[in-house]
Amino acid sequence: MLSEQSAATVRATLPAVGASLGEITERFYAGMFAARPELLRDLFNRGNQAAGTQRQALAGSIAAFAAHLVDHPDDRPDAMLSRIAHKHASLGVAPDQYAIVHEHLFAAIAEVLGDAVTPEVAAAWEEVYWLMANALIAVEKRLHEERGGAAWRPWEVVERVTETADVVTFRLRPADGGPVRGFRPGQYVSVRVALADGARQIRQYSLSGEPGPGLRQFSVKRVHEEPAPEGEVSGHLHARVRVGDVLELSEAYGDLVLDAGDDTPLLLASAGIGVTPMVAMLGHLAGSGHRAPVTVVHGDRSPAHHALRTDHEACAAKLPDATVRFWYEQDAPADADAGYVDLADVPVAPGTRAYLCGPLPFMRKVREQLIGKGVAPADVHYEVFGPDLWLAR
Repeated sequence: MLSEQSAATVRATLPAVGASLGEITERFYAGMFAARPELLRDLFNRGNQAAGTQRQALAGSIAAFAAHLVDHPDDRPDAMLSRIAHKHASLGVAPDQYAIVHEHLFAAIAEVLGDAVTPEVAAAWEEVYWLMANALIAVEKRLHEERGGAAWRPWEVVERVTETADVVTFRLRPADGGPVRGFRPGQYVSVRVALADGARQIRQYSLSGEPGPGLRQFSVKRVHEEPAPEGEVSGHLHARVRVGDVLELSEAYGDLVLDAGDDTPLLLASAGIGVTPMVAMLGHLAGSGHRAPVTVVHGDRSPAHHALRTDHEACAAKLPDATVRFWYEQDAPADADAGYVDLADVPVAPGTRAYLCGPLPFMRKVREQLIGKGVAPADVHYEVFGPDLWLAR
C-alpha cells in the first residue's frame, strides 16, 4: 500500500491539507468545469454542485482515505471504495477521466497551498491519489464486466403511478425488447434525461420493487424544498415523462443489499423517500420465505407523505415474524407513533443486521441507538441519496 516515506509525509501534512480541502475542492471543480464544461453538463449533478454538497463529499472521501492509509498501511477502506465505485459505474465514469481529475485537483492543491507543496509532499499525495483512483478503476471494471458493459439502454415507460403529492413510481420495459438482468434488492439505477437546455443530466433512483418479468420500477420524489435547489431531473420526470416515453437507464448497481441468511434477524429503517430500497428488500424477504425476526422502522412527515405505504405494510404482513413501527411528525394515526423515530423502546434481537436509508441525521441517530443496543457496527449498513456526507463532518 502506501510507501513508508509517503506515509510519513502524508501523516505530517494531513492536518494542513485536511483544513484546506474545502477550498481545494471548490477551486478544483471550478477549474475542471472551466476546462471541460461537458462534464458539468452531462456527468456531474448540477444541483449538487450549486449546493456545494459534492465538494463536501469529495473532501470527506479524500481525507478519510488518506487517514486510513496512514493508520492502516497494510489495507485499504474497501467498504468506502465499493460505495463510490458502484456510483461511478452506474454513471459511466471512464478510466481516462481519473487523469482529468488528477490534473485539476493537483493544480488546485498547488494554488491553495503554494510553497508548502514541495516535491516530496506532491509525490506523497500523488501516491495517495493513484492508490485510490486505481482501486476504483479496478472495481468499476469488474462491476461493468459483471453487468455486460457500461452502455446506456433505452427503456419505455409502461405505467406511471402517483404515490403521494411529491412521489411518482415509473414502471418500464426495455425498448429494444431484450432480456432484463436481475438485481439485488436495495440496488439503484442511473437515469439519464435530456433537459431543455441540451444538458443530459443523470440521477440515481433505488429500484422500489420487482413489478413483473422484464420490468423495472423506481420511485421519484420531486425535489423542491429549501434550502436545496429545485430538482432538475426529478422536476423533469414529474412534469414531462408519461406512458410511452423512453428513458435511458443503466444496469443496477449499489452495495446496500441484503446479505443475510434465513436465520439472521433484520432491521430495516427508513425515513422519507429512503423507503424505496426497504420496500424492495421487504418484497424479496416475503417472497423468499425469510423466517427470522424482521423489524420495520419508518419515519415521515405524515401518513399522506409516506410513499409506498401500502406496499410497505403488505410486504411486512407476509413475513411470519415482523414488527412494524411507523412515526409521523403530523397526523399520526392510532396505530403509529407521533414525532421522530426513536428506538428506545424497540426490541432488537441479538445478532441483528441493520439496513438504513434516509437523511443523514436520521441514520446517525438510528445507528447510535442500534450500537447502544448491542448491534455490531459492522452490521449496520446504510445508503445515502446524493453525495455521501457521512464522512464530511
